Amino acid sequence: QVQVVESGGGLVQAGDSLRLSCVASGRTFRSYAMGWFRQAPGKEREFVAAVSWNGGNTYYTDSVKGRFSIARDNAKNTVYLQMNSLKREDTAVYYCAAGEYGGTLSTQYDYWGQGTHVTVSS
Repeated sequence: QVQVVESGGGLVQAGDSLRLSCVASGRTFRSYAMGWFRQAPGKEREFVAAVSWNGGNTYYTDSVKGRFSIARDNAKNTVYLQMNSLKREDTAVYYCAAGEYGGTLSTQYDYWGQGTHVTVSS
């Protein structure tokens, strides 16, 4: 069982940066791939970024490539999402998730946090 808790959301202006954090409980954190998803109002949840269990592989949806960066610190049971050059369309609830293999589909993750709100104003 893994519990994940996100933090770091807030209200920012377009062009600003924000770093989201996700702390996971359990000694098995290092064996899970971790992903970030987001859900904007009235839209379906979508994949944002993922990182392999050892941080060696990262994946991004096209709309955030070059602006967002995912990283993990297994010693701290934490995964980060650094978001730069934020745009209004990045406004969403951001969810952290843990999965045995990870991937770009929400069904590939077993444990989810409650989400953290990110609002980008113009």
